[in-house]
Amino acid sequence: MAEIHLPEEFELHEGWLAPSEADALLDAVMAQVRWEVHRIVMFGKPVDSPRLSCWIGDPGTGYVYSRTRFEPRPWPPALAALRPRIDAAAGVAMNSVLANLYRDGRDAMGWHSDDEPELGPRPVIASLSLGGTRRFAVKHRRDPDRKFTLALPHGSLLLMHGDSQSAWKHALPRTARPVPARVNLTFRQVRPASAR
Repeated sequence: MAEIHLPEEFELHEGWLAPSEADALLDAVMAQVRWEVHRIVMFGKPVDSPRLSCWIGDPGTGYVYSRTRFEPRPWPPALAALRPRIDAAAGVAMNSVLANLYRDGRDAMGWHSDDEPELGPRPVIASLSLGGTRRFAVKHRRDPDRKFTLALPHGSLLLMHGDSQSAWKHALPRTARPVPARVNLTFRQVRPASAR
């Protein structure tokens, strides 16, 4: 397979967690996170999100996504312990994380950017993948010929920074092939209302 030269806004660190550590974290997250079906608005209608999710963060890190406000759940022990390592890798003090559980290939995430006002103009997103490998698709907002896909394996960390959210969109497409469950943890820094 040809090597993909990523735009400067994206950094993929495969094997960021050793396999045994990634296995243990996946087990802990599955046991400790309170998974929910989030209701979102699509085409003006409320629908169930096609995955299970949990918004986790410090007090005051409420977040609006698809016209729905989510208040954070407390940090579970496994993610609280991981947080300093994520902060060091990203160079940012993260105060929240969106946990998504893709139960099989039918669970997905449509095209979007993490460009909500709460995240500021050039947010850093640290995306940790656990479990089944899924295809992550990226396309440029103004130049549709600029696009690429990445396989995000167990224990990999994808850092998105700079203009990654203002210039690009990303998605996790459905797949018909059998794939194990995948957990994705996207760590973010939600800015206080006074700083927006």
